[in-house]
Amino acid sequence: MGEALIGRLEAAVSRLEALTAGSHPSIASRGLPDNAAAAQDPAILAFDDLVASAVGRVSAAAGKIGAEVADVTRLVEKAFLVGKDLLVRTKQTQKPTVESLAAFMGPLNETILEANALAEGTRSSHANHLKAAAGSLAALAWIGYTGKGCGMPLPMAQVEDSWQMAEFYSNKVLVEYKNKDPDHVEWAKALKELYVPNFRDYIKRFYPLGPVWQPPGCATNKAPSAPAPPSASLAISTASSSQPKSGMSAVFAEISSGKPVTQGLKKVTDDMKSKNRTDKTGVVTAEGKETRNAPTFGSTKGPAKFELQMGRKWVVEHHIGNKGLVIEDCDTKQSVYAYGCKDCVLQVKGKVNNITIDKCTKVGVLFKGVVAACEIVNCNSVEVQCEGSVPTISIDNTSGCQLYLSKESLETSITTAKSSEINALVPDANSDGDWVEHSLPQQYIHAFNDGQFTTSPVSHSGA
Repeated sequence: MGEALIGRLEAAVSRLEALTAGSHPSIASRGLPDNAAAAQDPAILAFDDLVASAVGRVSAAAGKIGAEVADVTRLVEKAFLVGKDLLVRTKQTQKPTVESLAAFMGPLNETILEANALAEGTRSSHANHLKAAAGSLAALAWIGYTGKGCGMPLPMAQVEDSWQMAEFYSNKVLVEYKNKDPDHVEWAKALKELYVPNFRDYIKRFYPLGPVWQPPGCATNKAPSAPAPPSASLAISTASSSQPKSGMSAVFAEISSGKPVTQGLKKVTDDMKSKNRTDKTGVVTAEGKETRNAPTFGSTKGPAKFELQMGRKWVVEHHIGNKGLVIEDCDTKQSVYAYGCKDCVLQVKGKVNNITIDKCTKVGVLFKGVVAACEIVNCNSVEVQCEGSVPTISIDNTSGCQLYLSKESLETSITTAKSSEINALVPDANSDGDWVEHSLPQQYIHAFNDGQFTTSPVSHSGA
């Protein structure tokens, strides 16, 4: 059985290599990679092993599921093979400028756009699979890292950040199919392990500081300077606007537009903070938050807001369908208040003092940790994931809430009132990557005994 599996994987890789060459004839015809040298390059050989093993495992699981899951997995395979071609070319190409980087990364960009279009183009019963796979491909943008100050995180951080956002949907797959279909569970686990730890560890071993570009002055090929196709920038803006943005996705879109990499980065500079403002308005708007890469969809109940007020409170209000809301520059003296949002994903990338989610519907919130509490009030169908510690979670007047707790947050105190359909999911101590779901009681029995009432939750044996 093992030999048969290896044979199928090798055949799949060969088929995808042919597919990639056919989809991007310009790659094969440029004549840049020296195939003989690449065949003996330890980094490239290790990349081939990564494709055959880790990517192959995802492909094998997808083959059993079929449908759109197989389609999007083929795009994951294709993206890794395009990434390999670009990686070979970096050693024979001078470090590109911001303008030429867009053309250099063009083939990879096209594949990512194709995956985004698949994830957003249909109302599939496998929507979480599609969004997890498409969102994960931002990890491959690390190949465009050209050094400190280029506007991109270090390669390992790029992989981890990209997977962090994709995992939001991967976890949904695990929960939905845990007791229904092991093939879907295997696919979600394999996708995660492809990136963390396998792809991350590969980069840590061979390219911790980024790709190796050929030094200036050598007889070499320069990175193409032609601008990216006019549709590329628009396609990223529309196809991925509802995808959760990892740290690099917005930068990747800016590269495609031909603009300076640092333009539009989601940062709050010192002069934007209220203590340094001269206009004394008391409201600081986070520049770059409302870019074309994370469009604002205001509700009819009020204008959409994404701003830092008085340097202490992040306000996120009335966003609809915006799954690219990211708060990057935050600290433990600040709080986050999300109000009146629908069908959105908000990521808080630092530890803050307090997070409040008020009157939100179908909203996902991912955060590193809080000092005080996370409060969920007057909400409907929300999902909250904590990656660090959170002392208290308060849920009030809410219908439908999924809590994903990390190992660091298992000691949290959860308070519920007037709420229903509350589930807490915790890591399975007996397996790697599984979640154990616990339903929090919403019904209670009150009995009068010995002069006082005693209260106990209603339990369901499942019999």
